[in-house]
Amino acid sequence: MTPWRTAIIDADATHIRVRGYDVTDLMRQAGFVDTVFLLHRGRLPTAGEKRVLDAVLVAVADHGPGAPSCAAARLAASGNRQSISAAIAAGVLAIGDEHGGAGEACMTLIASSLAGAGADDTAANIDAAAARAFAQAREAGARVPGLGHRVHTVDPRVSVLFGLAAEAGVAGPGIRFVRALETAAASAGKALPINIDGALAAVLHDMGFPPPAGKFIFIIGRVAGLTAEVAEEHAREKAMRIRIPVEYDGEAPRALPGSKE
Repeated sequence: MTPWRTAIIDADATHIRVRGYDVTDLMRQAGFVDTVFLLHRGRLPTAGEKRVLDAVLVAVADHGPGAPSCAAARLAASGNRQSISAAIAAGVLAIGDEHGGAGEACMTLIASSLAGAGADDTAANIDAAAARAFAQAREAGARVPGLGHRVHTVDPRVSVLFGLAAEAGVAGPGIRFVRALETAAASAGKALPINIDGALAAVLHDMGFPPPAGKFIFIIGRVAGLTAEVAEEHAREKAMRIRIPVEYDGEAPRALPGSKE
């Protein structure tokens, strides 16, 4: 039988190695954010990269019980008190293209647009690539990932994340591109501020992550919040307490054909 192949973990009777580093050394000398970066990039982060990734994970950890992932986790926790993991899994399963997936879509847009701009990633070329991307999305009637928010007129996490990226020396064409997208939207009369998906997409791109990391990193951060939401549901609320209002708008009562009234 052909064995599975992995370059992530090597474990034997006496050791566990993560990308070649002994886990006990990581436990003593590194941290969780270092390990997340190592698992996905194959190397340890610089101090600046670690600080920025840490901020991303904090930013996406929770957004209140009304967010689809948190609501799904609490609903499952309300109906199933026997399985904590099932409730958390329900929250993760609510993450998709519409919720938590815009970061991946924005990273794909950044990567493809910058590749189309050519090797010369000057500010002018990046701005032009962003303007083209916005115009193409508008012409197609498509939503531009990374812009706009259902709750915030200005997402307070964005400026902090971009500021940390600049301080850490990791700000690059990704951030420039997303800012230019926002400018293109404003020029078209659309008030679409950068949201956390656009911000994390920009900084992860600038740190060399591939597009799927936009969703992977969101999930890693959000699971922390889901565990807290489930714990609170169990500690503070009765089982089966969540009742969703339902309004029936179907057929009026009727009899089967041939039945006696």
